[in-house]
Amino acid sequence: MKKIGFIGLGTMGLPMAANLLKAGYTLTVYNRTASKAESLVQQGAHQVHTPREAATGQDMVITIISDDASIVDVYEGEDGILQAVQHGLTVMDCSTISPSLVKQLATSITDKGGQFLDAPVTGSEPAAIDGTLVFMVGGDTHVIDAHQDVFETLGRKVIPMGANGSGATAKLAHNTIVGIHTVALAEAFAVAAKGGIDPSAFYELVRMGAAGSRTAELKGQKIIDGDYTNQFSLALMLKDLKLASVLNDNNGVPSPMLNLAKSMFQIGQTKGYGDDDLSVIAKCYEEWIGQTINGKEL
Repeated sequence: MKKIGFIGLGTMGLPMAANLLKAGYTLTVYNRTASKAESLVQQGAHQVHTPREAATGQDMVITIISDDASIVDVYEGEDGILQAVQHGLTVMDCSTISPSLVKQLATSITDKGGQFLDAPVTGSEPAAIDGTLVFMVGGDTHVIDAHQDVFETLGRKVIPMGANGSGATAKLAHNTIVGIHTVALAEAFAVAAKGGIDPSAFYELVRMGAAGSRTAELKGQKIIDGDYTNQFSLALMLKDLKLASVLNDNNGVPSPMLNLAKSMFQIGQTKGYGDDDLSVIAKCYEEWIGQTINGKEL
């Protein structure tokens, strides 16, 4: 079995690392907040204190970290991953970061004899727990094929997207849809609620009709119940939409719907909802219509 270093034990990373342990991989873990590794250590993981240590002597290193600045620190810092890259090491980043940074990291790693895959995921926390994530991957196909065992442990589907950077670009395009759909779903629930329609009946219509989507399946009941426990945070969605906006500006792609959705999530962030699930955007609409989606006055 491969020796794997795993860096980033947040909402997605922790269950992904746990699934690797269950599958029998030798796992070395690092997280900036060391206490988040406790459950993995109890299951047999080896905890280290720097990204460099997590990458040293491994067959593969997997990172899943929140943003570009944190990625730069983990990879390029004094005790970063790049200090440990040697011939044959595969580094796979599952974060959602800018495609330009992905290309920079890929060059740095391949120059040292390593191999790099940008492999962001979709599926949120439940899929990370169940091992049913979908990977969109940028990088050489022979490298992807060489690590099918890891992909199969963590997910249900691997979709090669092209050269390094294409996985990151695909993720930003994908999350543009998710962000727009979430805002549209919340707005439609507000329209129905203000019109006196039972939210469960309306939700059934959405799922059965042309307005149905995977976003509606995942977030509709949460909006009805007012359950905004975090599966994928509003703050992370806002970060992704900002990255997508920069990418579109650089590529000359008009994106009016993206910009509207981004503005909505910025409103939610300003209201203090950043750490809640992205479906909490419905609370903005509830404030505007003066009642909850379930019809109760605020």
